[in-house]
Amino acid sequence: MKWRLIIDEGDVYWDMAVDEAMLLLHEEGLTPNTLRIYVIKPSGVTFGYFQRIHDAINIDYLDSMKIDYTRRLTGGGAVYHDMNGEITYSVVADIDDISWDILESYRIICQGIVYAIEEFGLKAQYKPINDVLVNGKKISGSAQARKKRSLLQHGTLMYNTDLDILAKTIRVPKEKMLAHGIKSIRERVTTLALELGYNPGYRRVINALINGFKKALDIELERQKLTPMEIRYAKRLVGKYRSREWIYKR
Repeated sequence: MKWRLIIDEGDVYWDMAVDEAMLLLHEEGLTPNTLRIYVIKPSGVTFGYFQRIHDAINIDYLDSMKIDYTRRLTGGGAVYHDMNGEITYSVVADIDDISWDILESYRIICQGIVYAIEEFGLKAQYKPINDVLVNGKKISGSAQARKKRSLLQHGTLMYNTDLDILAKTIRVPKEKMLAHGIKSIRERVTTLALELGYNPGYRRVINALINGFKKALDIELERQKLTPMEIRYAKRLVGKYRSREWIYKR
């Protein structure tokens, strides 16, 4: 099966708008199954649709550092997207081509991350519902949204994320840290650079992700660009992701 491959970059508002545009147009039969790999530039923060903003992120710190942030269409927790150390991916596809079972669909897609990490000689483990671990620490998280026949799953792979900044941008409830037996975010997460002892660089990481998803989804990939219609849809949606009404929805 042949899918489209998009590799691009943009700010956090544009990138969330593009993912939603692809999902909406896929539902209408106007966007093909797509793997999108992108860098959020400049660095930004996204947090889950269902999260309360003041519980999820450190707004004062983000504003003082002029780091952009927005609410995602998908669930899950807050994420710091480091433009120099993190790759974001999105999969937009027919649910029929992945799985109607939500947990199984996460497993199938997250296996692409597992395979990508294994290309660097590391052992990775998918942990339900939506995490990938290396040596017991989180290196990737993902989240989903679904329509009647289409799904969007997007997520991260931290290859050299600045964990000091990450710890300042994201709030994690004390109960959650206690449940994991940790005292700080830094104890729970890792990066490829930390595990390897060197920074593999984003080009190698992108190539590993392409290979990993090809293997996990049993697909061929053809490099293309966003269509004019997708760009028009994204331009209509980007204002939502910038709006106070959306960001402070909860």
